[in-house]
Amino acid sequence: MSPTVAGPGPETTAAAPAAADAAGAAAREALAWAHGARFQTTASRLDQLPADELPEIAFVGRSNAGKSSAINALVQQRRLAFASKTPGRTQHINLFALGPREQPDARWADLPGYGYAAVERAAKLRWQQVMADYLQQRPQLRGIVLLVDSRLGLTELDRRLLDFVAERVHTGQVRLLVLLTKADKLSRRDAEAALAAASAALGELAGEAADIGLALFSATARTGLGDVAATLHGWVHPAPPA
Repeated sequence: MSPTVAGPGPETTAAAPAAADAAGAAAREALAWAHGARFQTTASRLDQLPADELPEIAFVGRSNAGKSSAINALVQQRRLAFASKTPGRTQHINLFALGPREQPDARWADLPGYGYAAVERAAKLRWQQVMADYLQQRPQLRGIVLLVDSRLGLTELDRRLLDFVAERVHTGQVRLLVLLTKADKLSRRDAEAALAAASAALGELAGEAADIGLALFSATARTGLGDVAATLHGWVHPAPPA
């Protein structure tokens, strides 16, 4: 199926009040769930990650794409996710537990940013392999949130990362949500163009089983915050069949 796109929308909405109320309730529930996120552990190798079966959602993106800001906005905490003072220097997978403290129901995995030129080549290569192995092999991985600077669009490195996960996304094994960050810095026309360009690129991953989403996001303006939280909550708390 084609990517589901959440864009700026018309100036007025024709959504039925009941549907709007349901969406608002889902967003509030999801934001409350996300607000309970807490640091669990950090790992520099895959064999240091927990071996339980909790579903994981990975956050990935280029250095300076706004990944830490997005996580902190979603959990409504100021410093759960740390952005290194030197972009590209964070070289660990940081895991956050969500759900009841005594019985978490999910984890978010904050993967190192990529693409910063000042990082030593050997470290880059090592982390590229760790990230590729995590994205391709981690059985607990249920979904990926790829953060892309909306002013730059999908770069070659972003596309390379998508190549790592193409098979798992295409077959529906792993869901994908691409957030075009810093959307508050775009005009309406530029936002629509950014969505169209990203949607066309993501169409290459589409398949009958694929679950791919695309949305504008701004941690500063809180654009898309409730919708994104509801999407991630739904990935690990699927609605019962009608």
